[in-house]
Amino acid sequence: MARAIPTNRYAIQLAIFIAFGFLFGYDIGVISGCLIMPDFIRRFGEVGPDGQFFLSSSRQSIITSLLSAGTFVGALGQAFTSDRFGRRGSILIWSGIFTVGVIIQTATEFSIAQITVGRFFAGLGVGALSAIVPLYNGETAPKALRGTLLVLYQLQIIVGIFLSYIIDLATHRINGSASWRVPVGLQLAWGLIMLSGIFFLPESPRHLLGTGRREEARTVIASLNGVPLEDTLVDEVVDELEYGIRAENEGGKATWAECFSTRNNLWKRTGNGMMLQFIQQLNGQNFYYYYGDTFFQSAGTSLDPYVIQVILGAVSVIGTIPALYLIESWGRRRSLLTGSLLEAACSIIAGLVGHFTLAPPLTPKDQLTVRNKRGGDTLIAFAVLHVFSFSIFWGPTPWVYLGESFPLRVRPKSIALGSATNWLWNFLLSFFSPRIAAKIGPLILLIFFGMLLFGYVYVYLFIPETKGLSLEEVDEMYRSGVKPWNSPGWRPHLSEEAHQAHEAQKKGATESVHEVQEKRSSEA
Repeated sequence: MARAIPTNRYAIQLAIFIAFGFLFGYDIGVISGCLIMPDFIRRFGEVGPDGQFFLSSSRQSIITSLLSAGTFVGALGQAFTSDRFGRRGSILIWSGIFTVGVIIQTATEFSIAQITVGRFFAGLGVGALSAIVPLYNGETAPKALRGTLLVLYQLQIIVGIFLSYIIDLATHRINGSASWRVPVGLQLAWGLIMLSGIFFLPESPRHLLGTGRREEARTVIASLNGVPLEDTLVDEVVDELEYGIRAENEGGKATWAECFSTRNNLWKRTGNGMMLQFIQQLNGQNFYYYYGDTFFQSAGTSLDPYVIQVILGAVSVIGTIPALYLIESWGRRRSLLTGSLLEAACSIIAGLVGHFTLAPPLTPKDQLTVRNKRGGDTLIAFAVLHVFSFSIFWGPTPWVYLGESFPLRVRPKSIALGSATNWLWNFLLSFFSPRIAAKIGPLILLIFFGMLLFGYVYVYLFIPETKGLSLEEVDEMYRSGVKPWNSPGWRPHLSEEAHQAHEAQKKGATESVHEVQEKRSSEA
């Protein structure tokens, strides 16, 4: 039988659906606009001494931070459901929890407790899915496309944030609760689309093989590669996966402690995944989202916060598009190293220019000097460049690395630890940044400058190149002990050994058939 030509059409379609990441991005971005909508403030705020409603900083903190608290718990919780119910079942469970959270928020009338509970439940789904999607894509995507498809996940998150800003901009002038119920309620559509996946999402072939369901795994592999079930490619992929899984699974059931064991350098791999997420959150880009309006106003612009959010969101979307190409052409290491230097340069320039030239906050526009305006223009330019650089390099790459760095036995747990690290520092950054910025102003950007230099050194010394490797080959690379700076030239032997084993098995079967035929001939 002639060998079929494999295609990746179904795998790409599947990854595009499962990377329906703008569900997560939209949920993260939509609340910032709601917090300054008059009807939202009237329903969930307090009455001030002047008789006007206002939303205190403590209430804003509760409403926004409960999402981060939920994401942290969800990111860890998915590790249990991913192993027990499979990747497919876990996606559907957490999509359902997210949808329940959105319903609770949308149905709220005046209870701040209800809307925060809804935020927490939505956060559970967002955090869990933020870990499952890289896990699922990493296990189903062809290795030549895995990095690109994982970047697509990050792109859709950024598109979700951008879309939420546009919806907030479009509805914030509506009188009544529709101004905030419409953008919040639209999340129901995203959740229901994810839930529809029960009708066509396949289970991860690696999970199927890991749980002894070989024939189901063969069917999924044939579908993902667009070849008939009896094609030799299916058997070769199955043999390669089983060969790697057997090597990974020596030693029994994995525990959380094993994520930090010396076996197969798991401590290093888990540590790398968590450190990249930590460094990503302290890149400084979120600071521009939080305080971009102040900087823009200091530059003498008349843009309101909604327009500023749309501008930064658009820059993020545009910046993520080149990453779809660069993640595979440049690789993971080069992307992270380049991004560290570019963002560090933007941080130190913006921080020093902002400190020495910007007018104090809330300075009337007609009192801004030429020096203030030029300094503000410079800061705006480097803020945009910083966000653009982050979107190309440090935005998607840590998630790609997280999705492809761990063996099957600890993959859900290690990815959970990495995702939880991201959400924990996201929460801490949003909680402490306003207090730090109130004390030192734009000099807070020098903290991010120092973190980016640390990130460059860390990536150079500890992060190996995983471009073009299967998940089993990544495992082999870590076991080989290759130095990270030499890893771009490293070549795997696992696929070759699996192929040789497959050929030997075929040869043995052929010889057995010949022996039976000869025996029958002699008996005749």
